Amino acid sequence: MPNSVRLAVDAMGGDVGPAVNVPGAIAAARATGATIILVGEETAIREELHRHPHHGLHLEVVHASQTVGMAEKPSEVLRRKKDSSMQVAFRLVRDGQAQGVVTAGNSGAALACGMFILGRIPGVDRPALATILPTLKNPAVLIDVGANADCKPYNLVQFGLMAEVLAESVLGIPHPRVGILSIGEEEGKGNALTKEAYGLLKSSSLNFVGNVEGRDIFRGDTDIIVCDGFTGNIALKLSEGLGAALATILKNEIRSSWISRLGALLAMPAFRRFAKKIDYAEYGGAPILGLNEIAMVCHGASNARAIATALEQAALFVKRQAKAHLVEGLKANTELALFSRSSKTKSPDPAPVS
Repeated sequence: MPNSVRLAVDAMGGDVGPAVNVPGAIAAARATGATIILVGEETAIREELHRHPHHGLHLEVVHASQTVGMAEKPSEVLRRKKDSSMQVAFRLVRDGQAQGVVTAGNSGAALACGMFILGRIPGVDRPALATILPTLKNPAVLIDVGANADCKPYNLVQFGLMAEVLAESVLGIPHPRVGILSIGEEEGKGNALTKEAYGLLKSSSLNFVGNVEGRDIFRGDTDIIVCDGFTGNIALKLSEGLGAALATILKNEIRSSWISRLGALLAMPAFRRFAKKIDYAEYGGAPILGLNEIAMVCHGASNARAIATALEQAALFVKRQAKAHLVEGLKANTELALFSRSSKTKSPDPAPVS
């Protein structure tokens, strides 16, 4: 029997589509016992299902006739692709047929679907993408990593408030330490955005610890790092690229001599643990915080393991009632209105980072 968790996955999303989304969904269904709803072109999905053993797993297929391209404009997706796998998957959550959605498709379109189909939590000006990063100590939350390229200082405070609920309710971190990504540790360092946001964060109820330099993100001394989506997206992709480069350099050095290869055989268990820790696929997708429901966005280049991890993470969110914690926690937080657009000068919503 399946458990009570039901998740929708955009089976056509990402650079590869069903070839990674279907095996990823199978792996997640096997690991969690959840029911996974594969949304997309039914023939393509069933052909991929036939290639992988899935007997006894709880998988469903919902047909959608359209696919969202990675370069399409979010506004065009909303208007012209009502039957896209992405929109159908989000509507399944809205209509109560699933409790969360995972997509590796166009992140801007996913954000638009989240805002217009699932809706924002009252008081939230801009939903934000949060990612969970490994550190030398405990996992840390980096927010925003791509939803809002341009921000106002009060947006960063709201990001911190949303991430605080996530850190406490899902990661189990009591009274998480919050920092702002900047170019120096001292107060007064940074650009106009970080300087003003620093003051607002300092005056909030958050456990604000000050500026965090890029080199300190992975030390684990800060549980939540807030920044605008432009900076956060660069920091995230730089980190992933550095991890991949280090792994390649290490492999090349090992292959350089027979002595290195012999030593590598003895150290292989440690190398495997190292590779797992720096592999982005092990940390799933980025939840869109600020929506009324659970939605996760993965890399367009995600492999099956990354999709499986994102679905497992979404299942964990459901089991730990992350939606209720986020919605109720933020509704009850009077600071959300204090640090909002309605109390500041209005500015147009920016385009998401690709």
